[in-house]
Amino acid sequence: MHGSGCRKTQLQKHIELLEEYSARLKEYSRELEVLGDRNSYSKTDPDATFMRMKEDAMLNGQLKPAYNLQLGVDSGYISWLTLSPKPTDTSTLIPFLTGMEISLKHRYPVVVADAGYESEENYSYLEDRGISAMIKPANYEISKTRKYKQDISRRENMPYNPDGDYYTCRNGCRLYAQGIHHQRTASGYVRKQAVYRCYECAGCPYKAECLRGKNWKIPEEERFKKLTVSRKFERQRKECLDRITSEEGIQLRVNRSIQAEGAFALWKEDGAFRQFLCRGQANVYAESVLMAIAQNLDNLHRRIQNGKLGLHLYEV
Repeated sequence: MHGSGCRKTQLQKHIELLEEYSARLKEYSRELEVLGDRNSYSKTDPDATFMRMKEDAMLNGQLKPAYNLQLGVDSGYISWLTLSPKPTDTSTLIPFLTGMEISLKHRYPVVVADAGYESEENYSYLEDRGISAMIKPANYEISKTRKYKQDISRRENMPYNPDGDYYTCRNGCRLYAQGIHHQRTASGYVRKQAVYRCYECAGCPYKAECLRGKNWKIPEEERFKKLTVSRKFERQRKECLDRITSEEGIQLRVNRSIQAEGAFALWKEDGAFRQFLCRGQANVYAESVLMAIAQNLDNLHRRIQNGKLGLHLYEV
């Protein structure tokens, strides 16, 4: 007991401290349950995640609670959409296609997507289902620049000998395979990467250009060049690059820019729809579906008026 003129006993102090810690632990557990596998959530909308927006009025990279809306467009019409709390596009492709196949009972033979969807896991998913991937490689634009082609530190600019299984650097030294590194994604997919290393970097005149950055934990004379490469991903990227640079691939990529990006433009610019009016993922999803239905009806009306009902792909 304690009160006016009384001191708390040591036991009473310990009990109150334990109760305080217990209350904190319950609050932390509740917040972790709401957070799930995300890195943040909004207190005003727990389903939303803080993301960097393209529209940054303050020009300071501010974060706002948002959802990642994915649209699938066929012949100019929105055929499927999903809403994800994850900010990256890479992790949204497989759930998008899986949900569409289950609900629509239809599988498209070709999937066209932007560079943000490229990953070995996505390539493998499409391969296993016999779907032709038309995904723009993440390094597609930068790989055409002179700076990229002259960068001796990049694996792509080092000759590879398949018979001896080694790379050759600018100084003529060889990087041999040292083993296999297994990398597991958040969804459980395991990516196998071969690790190559050179032990002749000491005294190399190109070391400053080949080994970028500094590692203060390792002395400069003990630093060596190391490369990691996934042969499966390397093959998938090359095959996809050949497809998107063909005549069919060029036409499909142009139409992706017109139709898929155009669908967002109609919402944001023509419709002045800059933010969702509801909170909660279920409500925001319902709002997105209504917007998609309205846009498809408007698109159908305009095509009837202009006599373009049979138009599926625009010519390059």
